[in-house]
Amino acid sequence: MTATRVSGVLAALVLVVATVGRAAAAPASAAPDDRILPLSLYQTEKARTLAQRHERALRDLNTEIYHCLPWVDVSKHSIGFFKPKGATDDDRYLSIRLYVDQQPSPEFDRLTIAERASAMFSRYVGPMLRRMARHAELVNDDVIGGYSVIVEWLKGIPASSKERPVHQTIAAFIEKVDADEYLSGRVRTRELASRARVLAFDGEEALGRVAVAGWEDNFVATYKLKGYEPDPTVTCFR
Repeated sequence: MTATRVSGVLAALVLVVATVGRAAAAPASAAPDDRILPLSLYQTEKARTLAQRHERALRDLNTEIYHCLPWVDVSKHSIGFFKPKGATDDDRYLSIRLYVDQQPSPEFDRLTIAERASAMFSRYVGPMLRRMARHAELVNDDVIGGYSVIVEWLKGIPASSKERPVHQTIAAFIEKVDADEYLSGRVRTRELASRARVLAFDGEEALGRVAVAGWEDNFVATYKLKGYEPDPTVTCFR
């Protein structure tokens, strides 16, 4: 299936479903603090130091996602400096885990796991990188080894209330040098996808590394949830 066709399937899916996300009124409260990993839960001094040094960047990222992307939910304690899966040294990546509020679709489900991974990578990984790198002091911090973006979505509606819903997930790990080239415009999403290490999961089952295609997808920058206006004090990245 072509990238254009895969992208079209995803576009139809989210445009139909995004209205079931956060309430249409702009949230009056601040973004929940529990999305950011507390200092007490870091296990190394290196990680704690990074979290303290870039506290403002972590809070700004949390605030923007909460107010500006109402169909996306950030998992508890998922914003922070985590060790990438498989790392043997104390490498630290700036990381975020997202749950995309979309209902299952037969068309999307018929795609292969690589095609679904490619679609979600193209839609969310680049936009998240740009938001994660809004603070120059963070981008220029050589202690940070890279970025990871984890995207999760509902695979299918359970046949009965006794069955647990199954989620599918991709975890994209991007080294800092590759992220820097993407953020500076020297490489496009297609090249970023070829350089990233992307792991896929079907519920609890690890599917291993998948090769993803990448293409330009402006959904996150252009989509507006009907009837929803973000807090006017928050600047939404476009």
